[in-house]
Amino acid sequence: MNPQSTSQNSRALDGLHGVHVVPHSPFSHQEMNQNGEFDSKSSALGASQFLLMQRVWQQRPACLRPVHCCIQGDQNLLERFANVITSLPFIALGIYAPRKNLNTRLYANSLIGVGVASSVYHSSKGRLRKYFRWADYTMIATATVCLSRALRDENPKMLMAASAVLLPIQPLMVSAVHTGMMEVAFAKRALKDPNLRMAHTVHKLSSLLGGAFFIAEDVFPKTPFLHAAWHLAAAVGVGTCNKLLE
Repeated sequence: MNPQSTSQNSRALDGLHGVHVVPHSPFSHQEMNQNGEFDSKSSALGASQFLLMQRVWQQRPACLRPVHCCIQGDQNLLERFANVITSLPFIALGIYAPRKNLNTRLYANSLIGVGVASSVYHSSKGRLRKYFRWADYTMIATATVCLSRALRDENPKMLMAASAVLLPIQPLMVSAVHTGMMEVAFAKRALKDPNLRMAHTVHKLSSLLGGAFFIAEDVFPKTPFLHAAWHLAAAVGVGTCNKLLE
């Protein structure tokens, strides 16, 4: 088909009712106004508004950005296996955690979720790995919120609402806040109840050891089994927290 035949076909189609042939590229984007005419100004305005919204979203503050998920670790099959195995104690802790009321049941189920999310993350490969890492962080934060609620039913509603909003985008910050609240509650209860002092001592030691492993993993990223050691220390700390709910 040559250009001349194309022009003739266009003039022939112009005579048909409801057919309007546009002599432009079929990939150009134009909008039609109320009179049935193409409005290039509206199209340009819509495009500029979209670019403005995209620019604003890209320049949003760091507190509104999702957590930057590390995809390092599990450098070999043996380390991957160790990380999966040491995730399973959280499932056991959730199964045997006290379930006296709704809040304690939610916390127990969240511990099971932590073990499952961690196992899935350490078993994953490829592009999905970073999303499973985000799910791992988010599940840990969810467990800390549930524990805080189980220990203190009178938590400020504004704090709980803010935690729910920030949970998917800043799980580490949410975990830090509610873990701090749990540590204060644990220390106060241990001062009043002599039966909790041994559990609190073990909890403090496991927390310090877990924190050391967590920092060492960033400082020495090539050192194997540091993450598995952190799993075990964290599991011991979580087990002592369950004493508060009995």
